[in-house]
Amino acid sequence: MKTLKYSKLALAAALLMVATSSCKDLLDEKVVSQVGSDYITTAAGFEAGTKAVYSSLRDFYGRENGMDVTVFGTDTYTFGSDGSYKYMNQYTTQLDSRTQPIVDIWNALYVGINTANAVVDQAPNVTGLDEAVKKRRVAEVKFLRAHHYFVLVQLYGAVPLVLNQIKAATKEATRTPVKDVYAAIVSDLESALVDLTPTTPDYGRVTKGACEHLLARVYLTKATSEAAAPDDYAKAATYAQNVIKNYTYKLLPDYASVFQQGSGEINDEVIFATQYTADPTTNGVGNETHLYFVMEYDAQAGMKRDVSIGRPFRRFRPTVYMLDTVFARRYRVNDSRYAKSYRTVYYCNNPGTFTNLFDTSKPSVTLKLGDTAIYLPGYEMPLAQRAKKPYQVMTPSLYRPNLFPTLTKFLDPLRPDLQYQPGSRDFLMFRLAETYLIAAEALLKQGKTADALPFINAVRRRAAFPGKEAAMQITAGQLTMDFIMEERERELQGEMFRWFDLKRWGALISRVQKYNPDAAPNIKAGKHELRPIPQDQIDRTAGGITAFPQNPGY
Repeated sequence: MKTLKYSKLALAAALLMVATSSCKDLLDEKVVSQVGSDYITTAAGFEAGTKAVYSSLRDFYGRENGMDVTVFGTDTYTFGSDGSYKYMNQYTTQLDSRTQPIVDIWNALYVGINTANAVVDQAPNVTGLDEAVKKRRVAEVKFLRAHHYFVLVQLYGAVPLVLNQIKAATKEATRTPVKDVYAAIVSDLESALVDLTPTTPDYGRVTKGACEHLLARVYLTKATSEAAAPDDYAKAATYAQNVIKNYTYKLLPDYASVFQQGSGEINDEVIFATQYTADPTTNGVGNETHLYFVMEYDAQAGMKRDVSIGRPFRRFRPTVYMLDTVFARRYRVNDSRYAKSYRTVYYCNNPGTFTNLFDTSKPSVTLKLGDTAIYLPGYEMPLAQRAKKPYQVMTPSLYRPNLFPTLTKFLDPLRPDLQYQPGSRDFLMFRLAETYLIAAEALLKQGKTADALPFINAVRRRAAFPGKEAAMQITAGQLTMDFIMEERERELQGEMFRWFDLKRWGALISRVQKYNPDAAPNIKAGKHELRPIPQDQIDRTAGGITAFPQNPGY
């Protein structure tokens, strides 16, 4: 049962004290509200402020904005036939400081940070709340603040580091060096770790395990940044192994069960998730990821739109590299992750005889309810063989921007109707399989291949079809960084890691040029490893671009 509920209403309450003083300074207006600026120092207000910081996770996870900057423009996903931000995948000059997802993410994360700052700063003044609970809440928001800065520093590089509540509007801002931002992130997380607990009665709150997992990810990323230190990989490996050994998390026996909606989202593998709910009064726009990876099945012979199959926004389409190399046909014999991640069969829900076919191996198909309407074999089935099938066969040569394998892990069949957009499934931010992969990579980077091997093999054994576990294990000689680059995507495809991964490996430019033909002509080294600083941030800073310089190339 989900017990941690949060919404933008809580966020508004928490920020009221900031808005009050800002409005007074700028407009000399009297703010009229039933909630005073001292509300956050009450037990109820302090709890609302804490939940407001959690709420800011929804501005990144489960949203198109977050997907655009992490899935698009990589080696494994390109654009589908619809959507307004194809140029973010193509890296054209339209990708600039006014690009809405880039502006929205910056603003939303800083709102969350300032709310976190208010909670931390006002904690000593809070009355009526148990001191142990208060310390845990401060630790929770320090974790969330560190998380937000971690996203910001990866996307934008040097960013303003503000660790105290802003109570009045200001036009003063500077870009803090990356090294100092990472130092603040680590400080927040290590400080939070002391006061967090291994478990929590309110599912969805930050725990010790979540904090150690994020520390492992931060150190793994920091190791290749301009803030790198010699012991980063060692610390990443230690924190990852702590998560694996010292808590009750477990890899589920079945890969597909990790993403089962409803009670399945709360399972032994999930370490931390952004919370969504079926309650429309607190769900906001909801988890939108169910929309973006679905092909245009509903315009094909024998098919019409169905809640369980998805509403096809067809935003993100897997690249040839993703399908033919990462999920090469020879791997699919033993590895269940392709079969459990992509839809290969569509069953007729709109019976009749149809002649408008993408599979021209036959002039028509006649389909009854429940018949196979579309089959994706994943290889080039010969024309003569396709012609014998009483349904359409979609081979790789027939994939198009509107027709491609659909990633199913984010689908939301619990939506109340065909058009409903606010999904209710949680977005799984941290899960134990990623922790194993972090441990394997961090150990490999230290030259400890033998120590790394069991961690990656544990993930691969879980992914095996029954009876294929031994065939899925690799040897020390096979464990290379190239292997890890592909293994992470087999396990984590679509989960908002790939752009960050490619960047920290120093492989963004080379791999996008090699494997994403839609992006290859325009992506540039020295520019596209960072996102542009939002223009409105530069414009609202005293001194403009001189005081707050833009990233190179924009």
